[in-house]
Amino acid sequence: MDEVTIDPHYPWRVQVHRLGRQPGSRALLQLEAAPDQPWGDEVSGLGPQDPLAVRASLEAVGEGVLVTGQVRGLAHGQCIRCLDPVSVPLQLDVQELFTYDDTRSARRQQRAAVVEQGEVEQPLVVRDETVDLLPMVRDAVVLALPAQPLCRPDCPGLCSQCGQPLAQEPDHRHETADPRWAALAGLELPPTP
Repeated sequence: MDEVTIDPHYPWRVQVHRLGRQPGSRALLQLEAAPDQPWGDEVSGLGPQDPLAVRASLEAVGEGVLVTGQVRGLAHGQCIRCLDPVSVPLQLDVQELFTYDDTRSARRQQRAAVVEQGEVEQPLVVRDETVDLLPMVRDAVVLALPAQPLCRPDCPGLCSQCGQPLAQEPDHRHETADPRWAALAGLELPPTP
């Protein structure tokens, strides 16, 4: 199997002309690239400083190029309980069909996307003998980001009264009086004889 050519100016764009539109022809892809802008949010996400490794097989099929592979990387964020920094390893399987832009199926896909979504969604297509892997990888990564990352499964979080991290002080407590007795706090008892 040959390796495909990667655009040096835009690493997500891959040349697929070696496949020659011959069903069954294959090529390997290995690339490392970072997101062009932040993906996710402040809770968990990746930025331009967080590279992703993509290893995939590209196979010519009747209607286009089938991309099957794995994406690996490291997302960053904050623990939802104690707000400490969290690193989340990502290892995702991806598979998408990039249709030839001159086929009827590409136009059919585009129309279906408009009808289903109510908006224009760009189908994944082979244009000028290249495929742009960025939308496929971005969608897979963003969907895999944890909505509620934890620094550890048993993170105790923060004290609800003072904000002290409870992991640093496991015996942290506050003296609390029952509010029903608060009215009696100012009373003085007579001296006992």
